Amino acid sequence: MQTLLRPFLDRWRFCALLASAAMLAIAHAFQTFGGLAPCELCLKQRTVYWVAGGFAALAMALVRLPGGPRWRAATCWALALIFLVGAGIAGYHAGVEWKFWPGPQSCSGGGAVTAAALKDLLNGGGVKMPACDQAAWRLLGVSMAGWNTVASLILTALSVAAAVRERSKA
Repeated sequence: MQTLLRPFLDRWRFCALLASAAMLAIAHAFQTFGGLAPCELCLKQRTVYWVAGGFAALAMALVRLPGGPRWRAATCWALALIFLVGAGIAGYHAGVEWKFWPGPQSCSGGGAVTAAALKDLLNGGGVKMPACDQAAWRLLGVSMAGWNTVASLILTALSVAAAVRERSKA
């Protein structure tokens, strides 16, 4: 297994950037082509991938500067922390969808974006965000937030493995 992962772990900052971009592209595709408007917690989950991708890009440049290689393991640990925060947000959202705990007060509106809603917005009306406690889509009984929790935990574990590998190479 380690032989299979070695090429990814050796280039983890780049892989984390690609994974973040892929997760954002998938979310955007569900929104654009699937018509699934994101709720407030969905948008917070996306923010984590923007942060991870931006950090990964900066880290790729940092480790190539003079004295930069000493930061290789630290950047992987930081990515692990970012992805772990993402897993926490996604897990919280999944729990809200399963009614394990209440969601934020600001996330109790409902409905998809429709032409009527856009017309209301143009006429000065408000926009209703989709409710955070309603899963818009499920696969094998798991919502997008649930699958994002799994993906974020995998990315966290890979970041930790990359950090450990970087440390052992030093």
